[in-house]
Amino acid sequence: MLLFFILGLLVHFVFFGSIFDIYFTSPLVHGMTPQLTPLPPPAKRLVLFVADGLRADTLYELDENGNTRAPFIRNIIMHEGSWGISHTRVPTESRPGHVALIAGFYEDVSAVAKGWKENPVGFDSLINESRYTWSWGSPDILTMFAKGASGDHVYAYSYDADNEDFGAQDVTKLDTWVFDNMKEFFHAARNNQSLFSKLNEEKIVFFLHLLGIDTNGHAHRPTSREYKDNIKVVDEGMKEIVSMLEDFYGNDGKTAFIFTSDHGMTDWGFHGAGHPSETLTPFVTWGAGIKYPQRVSAQKFDDAFLKEWKLENWKRQDIHQGILPVDYLNNTDLFKAESMFTNAVQILEQFKVKMTQKKEAILPFFFTPFKLLSESKQLNILRKARSYIKQRKYDEAVSLCKELIQLALKGLSYYHTYDRFFLGINVVLGFVGWTSYASLLIIRSHSSFTRGVSKEVKKPSHLLSCSFIAVGVLVAFFLLIQDCPWTYYIYCLLPVPIWYAVLREFQVIQDFVISLLTFPPSQLAGYLFIFTLGIEVLVLSFFYRYMLTAGLIAFACWPFITQLWIRAKSISLSWIFFSLLLAVFPLMPVVGRKPDIFLVIGAGSLVLLLSLCVLTSLIKRKDRFINEELLLHLFQMLSIALSMYVVYSTHHSLLKKQGLPFLNQIISWIILASSFVLPLLSPTSLFERLFSILLSWMSAYLLLSTGYEALFPLVLSCLMFVWIQMEQETLQQSGVSYRQKVTSLQFTCNLDITQFRHLYLEDIRRAFFLVFFLVTAFFGTGNIASVNSFDLASVYCFLTVFSPYMMGALMMWKILIPFVLVMCAFEAVQLTTQLSSKSLFLMVLIISDIMALHFFFLVKDYGSWLEIGTSISHYVIVMSMTIVLMLLNGLAHLLTTKKLELYGKSKSHLI
Repeated sequence: MLLFFILGLLVHFVFFGSIFDIYFTSPLVHGMTPQLTPLPPPAKRLVLFVADGLRADTLYELDENGNTRAPFIRNIIMHEGSWGISHTRVPTESRPGHVALIAGFYEDVSAVAKGWKENPVGFDSLINESRYTWSWGSPDILTMFAKGASGDHVYAYSYDADNEDFGAQDVTKLDTWVFDNMKEFFHAARNNQSLFSKLNEEKIVFFLHLLGIDTNGHAHRPTSREYKDNIKVVDEGMKEIVSMLEDFYGNDGKTAFIFTSDHGMTDWGFHGAGHPSETLTPFVTWGAGIKYPQRVSAQKFDDAFLKEWKLENWKRQDIHQGILPVDYLNNTDLFKAESMFTNAVQILEQFKVKMTQKKEAILPFFFTPFKLLSESKQLNILRKARSYIKQRKYDEAVSLCKELIQLALKGLSYYHTYDRFFLGINVVLGFVGWTSYASLLIIRSHSSFTRGVSKEVKKPSHLLSCSFIAVGVLVAFFLLIQDCPWTYYIYCLLPVPIWYAVLREFQVIQDFVISLLTFPPSQLAGYLFIFTLGIEVLVLSFFYRYMLTAGLIAFACWPFITQLWIRAKSISLSWIFFSLLLAVFPLMPVVGRKPDIFLVIGAGSLVLLLSLCVLTSLIKRKDRFINEELLLHLFQMLSIALSMYVVYSTHHSLLKKQGLPFLNQIISWIILASSFVLPLLSPTSLFERLFSILLSWMSAYLLLSTGYEALFPLVLSCLMFVWIQMEQETLQQSGVSYRQKVTSLQFTCNLDITQFRHLYLEDIRRAFFLVFFLVTAFFGTGNIASVNSFDLASVYCFLTVFSPYMMGALMMWKILIPFVLVMCAFEAVQLTTQLSSKSLFLMVLIISDIMALHFFFLVKDYGSWLEIGTSISHYVIVMSMTIVLMLLNGLAHLLTTKKLELYGKSKSHLI
């Protein structure tokens, strides 16, 4: 069985990784011939201002007094340049946003698995093609493009990463540092002939990355005074820089300016998903080659922003990255047409290279070309476009080039996803085969359906073995002659041994079918309907959190459907109460949007009150109480009290902009570390060990909470305690004669007792309950499928200096704490129901895999980027849950069964 779980873990890693080969492969194409516009550019230099995390609405809107927050930018819009909204794409993070701005394409999605800080693959960029680039700002962003550039022509000046502190008194210094250092640089250039000469050459880029707005947004929210005041600081700083540059270059009219943002930010201070507040960013440009403001009487947009911003009379031009925005250019129609023609030829060249690569890797009779853009059509469009330019029909040429660009982009997508269906079929075959094999293993070893069949695996027929070996060889040969990547061999060959293992159990399948035929058809249909309904509710809960509420309300009715209401009224009432109480959480707003520190303090107080009640009960119930146990219990209560103090103290310190107190930080890390050890010091009796786990992990959870979610693990754990007792009550109904009180059960006696009983239908319900509680643990306080559901304020008791990996790890641990609490309760359920952990765990994996298969079919690469990203994240979450379930099952077993003795043999003392 151990070998089975190891193989299962490997198989699920393969299924998990398949999504990155099917949907997360690099779209980049290499090997194209450079295409240049034959006409000279209007500008000699570009100044790029990127205000990280700046929302379009916050910049453009007027304040409560009717005044603009950015008078310099407002003046540019009305008197000097062009403006609009830049529509970014998911994920709305700094790295992909800057790649889109500076490299001209949407982020290589393979970077998802490789981090955002440095280039996962090589790509060309504006900075690489410049003669010289000077940049100032955050080390995370500047080094990304400096390391990706060829040659020694990119110069980056950045502050120390420790300055990116969300708890700092004034984070606008991140922006003023950039402005001050750029001023000093140009002042020094006047006395440095070599530098002065470089600055006066052509193809120069100045890149100013301004991180203060993003940092203030995370720390104080975009609606805060700090965020809005930071916009004023940036506006004033830009005004001074522009004035300095115009003076340095003698107002030669050869400088182009762009002011924009990499992404926006939600009202609760986060970004990463596809909410409009994250994807709508400002775009303002002026200077050489840029159109002056255009007065208009009316404009048609799907939103009401123009009227809100009082900009309805100034032409707004929205842009998307990757395609030349010719409407912004103030140049001749010939220049626009030639630029668009060059842009079209560049994208067409990518299409040709991609097609050639795919054609060479596939056998000729299997290759299906992109029919909408044949070679003859390419030549025809290019000839017509060139002919229009010669005939001075520039508008027609631009329109034709846009048509060619759209066709070429569709063709690129076609060849990029060419193998998607083929790979998908193989992954589905593997999924279905694995689920079938796991089901057969349960039927053969843990059920009464095959009593007449030998439990030993019969030697498979020679023909079956040879057939599958032949299939494997043919598949491998087919992949080899097409020069497929090594991962293709895994996806295509994995179903072969899996289905071999399934078909060798033919006798079990036959016996199971015969057993099913003995049931009335209506009864079978009813069971199938209930099972399908349960799976669909779990799937729908990923899209609609209120489905969890509906499920918990249905759970509350469970005692009335069975005889539990009659036999155990007090336990049934507790089950109903806590089920309905937990059902409230999915109806509440996502965590972080409305932080309330007093709810965290209230949750801690309830835990302390509950601890006192439990301690009193234990003292009364035990004739002898060990001093070490009492000290442990009191120490855990002290940890809860310290967590409450740290949360309150840190919150007020950050409000006063005094940063994270060092003492608070030390206490927080000690409490987090001790939460893993303290439960192992408690007695292994079921109730005491579970309560010790709750106290230790609640102390850590409180430090990671910002509002009502602090109550969630407490309510969930109370329901888990009642669930354990409810399951024991169902044993009488199941006909199991052995029954022991919950208070007398020891985790150390959790042995595999499959020999005593087989699985019942009631056990499928138990497995479903576990999966439902795990999904509730994931989505009970937020939609973790959306990156913007996370709140950086959750980790401020541990650190405030920006550290994406450490912050991400802490937030993931916050998600996993309720998960582990449920798994520990599941250990107790297995103990109380006298059931093998292996059989129940197999059923849980089967249910999870069926859900994963659902989401595999629901993954899409069309529609809005929010829909695409959500569909992919749902599959990733279910697959992660299946893999993590295997790992956390071991952690839960360790937490519940292991006992540490710090002082040798414990001595008992009367209390």
